Amino acid sequence: MELRAVRGMNDILPEEVERWHKLEGAFRLNAELHGYAEVRTPLLEPTELFRHQMGETTDVVEKEMYSFERHGDALTVRPEGTAGAARAYVEHAVHAKEPVTRWYYIGPMFRGERPAKGRYRQFYQAGCELFGDPGPLCDAETIDLIAGFLERIGIADFVVHVNSLGSAGTRERYREALLAHYTPRKDRLSEDSQRRLEKNPLRILDSKDPRDHEVSRDAPMILDLLDDADRAHWDGVLRCLDVLGVNYVIDRSLVRGLDYYTRTLFEVKATSGDLGSQSTLAGGGRYDNMVAGLGGPSVPAIGFAMGMERLLTLMPGDAPRRKPGCFLAPLGQVGADRALVLAKQLRALGVSVELDGRGGRLKSMLRRADAVGARLCVILGDSEIERGVLQIKDLAAHVQEEIPLEGAARVLADRALESSPGGGQRGAR
Repeated sequence: MELRAVRGMNDILPEEVERWHKLEGAFRLNAELHGYAEVRTPLLEPTELFRHQMGETTDVVEKEMYSFERHGDALTVRPEGTAGAARAYVEHAVHAKEPVTRWYYIGPMFRGERPAKGRYRQFYQAGCELFGDPGPLCDAETIDLIAGFLERIGIADFVVHVNSLGSAGTRERYREALLAHYTPRKDRLSEDSQRRLEKNPLRILDSKDPRDHEVSRDAPMILDLLDDADRAHWDGVLRCLDVLGVNYVIDRSLVRGLDYYTRTLFEVKATSGDLGSQSTLAGGGRYDNMVAGLGGPSVPAIGFAMGMERLLTLMPGDAPRRKPGCFLAPLGQVGADRALVLAKQLRALGVSVELDGRGGRLKSMLRRADAVGARLCVILGDSEIERGVLQIKDLAAHVQEEIPLEGAARVLADRALESSPGGGQRGAR
């Protein structure tokens, strides 16, 4: 029997995980510099959470969610992070504890869509959610957070696309304008868009079907229908982006695929790199009605998410390989017993240790020590232990010496941490 991973769900092996650590560490640092704290929500949520907040007619809800029933509960493996964060915000009455809340998350999401380059059935997202601030300044700062993070990890070729969906009144006027445009052209739309025309014509603008693109070419634009309050907010966002020096373009056709967005909407797209059609690195916007829609008070909110796999494709360079500070090579039973104790002492001092317990020849163990990149190889033979010493091989300097067994852990720790500060300490990044 040959069992393989589910298509679109990938193993991440240790040599790849180091790059993930580098990316995740950079995101955590950048988010926390902006005042965000990490939140962790369940992988499983009530199916109704996503149906209600993302919209019945979205592709995610209609075609892509992994949903099932168990013990009378309708459950879905989360396809995105915003709805779960908002549910947690309401459930724990966070609004009563602080006026403004900033959360970030990193974790797996799941969608049952056809896998493609940079698009998987299990994929990882990092994102931020900000609750409690209605102003355009925080919209611009959110976008600038993404731009700063991408620059921090070495991705420079990107542009920010921005648009506004307005508030409820603006969207209703826009819906009527779209109906007036699409209804006489209904027969030229794709089957999905014909079905969505009455329920949510905005979804037609987000269609990937070439037939819908053609019909939408001269469709009305929502920016032309903004009311005074929406216009003031939109102008404020653009002014703040200019102050921050963010490279952006106004994309009047930008809609995105989820129903909960209001006012500011944005996507960050790569302008180079091998991503094919999947050039969107991050996307988000305002969702000022979601908290109230979940039974909470009227609290404005804005957030975004970014696909980690796509970022890894574009992030230059390799993460430094994790190397043990010490490699212990015991020869004989007495040496093996002593190596167990020494390894425990070194780890307690913050040194990464690999202990070769195979009982093989010294030459084989030295090859292993060199292969894993250890700086120090400690040889513990029975005869050396009886004399109260052990041998140290500095594999980089090609020097070998004996040191007393008594106090050896501290001597080795000082040398390992001094010679390899990144490799000796497991906690170092």
